[in-house]
Amino acid sequence: MQRRDFITLLGGGAAAAWPLAGRAQQGEQARRIGVLMAYDESDPEAKSLVSVFTQGLSELGWSTGGNVHLEIRWAAGDVAQMQVLAKELVDVRPDVILANSTPVTAALQQATRTIPIVFVVVADPVGSGFVASLPRPGGNITGFINEEAATVGKRLELLKDIAPAVKRAAIIFNPDTAAGQGSYYLPAFEMACRSLNLEPIVAPIHSDHDIQLVIDGVGRNPGGGIVAMNDGFLFVHREQIIAAANQRKVPAVYGDATFARDGGLLGYGPDRKDIFRRAAKYGDRLLRGEKPAELPVQLPVKFNMAVNTKAAKAIGLALPATLLALADEVIE
Repeated sequence: MQRRDFITLLGGGAAAAWPLAGRAQQGEQARRIGVLMAYDESDPEAKSLVSVFTQGLSELGWSTGGNVHLEIRWAAGDVAQMQVLAKELVDVRPDVILANSTPVTAALQQATRTIPIVFVVVADPVGSGFVASLPRPGGNITGFINEEAATVGKRLELLKDIAPAVKRAAIIFNPDTAAGQGSYYLPAFEMACRSLNLEPIVAPIHSDHDIQLVIDGVGRNPGGGIVAMNDGFLFVHREQIIAAANQRKVPAVYGDATFARDGGLLGYGPDRKDIFRRAAKYGDRLLRGEKPAELPVQLPVKFNMAVNTKAAKAIGLALPATLLALADEVIE
């Protein structure tokens, strides 16, 4: 069982947060927000995403110890744990729940059809059955898509730009955590491979052992490269993925700039912090009485690209000046 965290938005002492009802404005009882994170509690990047969400709430007038209380759970990429924690969170009857990732949202949907849910970092909410449509979600769920399937084509183009010798591209994902068990991305992946004259390799993974086997296989012969999808398992296990790719000298384009900051070659994907910040606005609107069925699902509006020059040198790649000029971050 994951322990509960009570996050203080304004940096005040946790001991001062009780009794919550007494601290609420004008004597009103504090509202309650549940947060179920797919990531690991010990991950600083994951914790920063929660901080962005709570700061966004603070800017909208919601402060822990005053008028809102947060119940946070961390699943560390474990789908079975997500289901346990979803039920636990629903049992405390929060007013709103923030759901991070596709499997977390699925677990919460099974646990409640009445508590308003705002999802973040979900790729295909219609295909996953969370919403009826993007403009009119219906039901008790709405939220923020992290990327469309066509983004995989952009990652393949970047892979070819940064490593022109690549002839084979493996797409890695965990079917347990990726949208549509990975099928959401595959048509766009195969189409982009054809247009770039790359041999497509579909490489599902479920464990650190699988990560090593797949990357060893890709790196066994020259001309192999990797594109990593934006699913929660890969984010939680990014240290192992980066280490294996760098050790094998396999060019890899990852689904988030965080991978490049952590030593990977190149990361391109949506700005997760921007998504969590925007989710705070939906949390505010739901707490004030709006219905999730009437709040349209939002697309990502900010993308980041980060390139790690040290990783490129270690692999033996010369980075094109045009690509460096386009990067939001160049990490040396």
